[in-house]
Amino acid sequence: MRVTREGHLLQLTWMPNFFPVNCYIIEENDGLTLIDAAMPFSLKGIMETEAKLNKKLTRIILTHAHDDHIGALDGLKKQRPEAQVFISERDSALLRGDRSLREGEPQTPIKGGVPKKIATKPDVLLHEGDTIGSLSAIHTPGHTPGSMSFLDSRSGAVIVGDALQTFRGTAVAGTIIPLFPFPAMATWNKAQALNSAIKLLELSPALLAVGHGNLLKAPKQEMEKAIRKAQMIQDRSN
Repeated sequence: MRVTREGHLLQLTWMPNFFPVNCYIIEENDGLTLIDAAMPFSLKGIMETEAKLNKKLTRIILTHAHDDHIGALDGLKKQRPEAQVFISERDSALLRGDRSLREGEPQTPIKGGVPKKIATKPDVLLHEGDTIGSLSAIHTPGHTPGSMSFLDSRSGAVIVGDALQTFRGTAVAGTIIPLFPFPAMATWNKAQALNSAIKLLELSPALLAVGHGNLLKAPKQEMEKAIRKAQMIQDRSN
């Protein structure tokens, strides 16, 4: 496991050169917030990092409910039963294994690995604008219907789950990077993903933190380039 720190944010990465899977620890005055729970084998590294920081994990936030973002959730909840679990109201259905679409949503199939045996129930269902410590919740659908991103008001860092990727190239969810196509293959709706990427760019983030790939400082130019590419692909398909 590799740990990369930027201010209050720590990126924990497994398999960084092959199939990077990230989760994030955000330091707060009253404890630690974990964003995403990576893979089942990630439990040990998360707990070791908590111990080194000498603070307790008090919150677990899920950007969305795909298997590679919730893998260690049950193990974490067993070790830290007092930690509150947060997920969007919409993706709480996916966490239960329910792939059904709602009225008014684009009727494109939900893709990617959706959990079937997660025992943990969320404590808080999130909506646009909710705050968790220093973080503000931003609804960024596309990769899944209920995907959310989180902006740290102290630093301008935005943690986006799979709304974008940076491994093998910066791309909006749904845009295939040939050397690492997996986030695109697991994306529900490309048009909504593009709208969400534009919404994130408008926040002028100082740091882009994704589910797959390295941290990106001053990400505006790379985000703009990724958005332009997604727009060209969408225009060709219309």
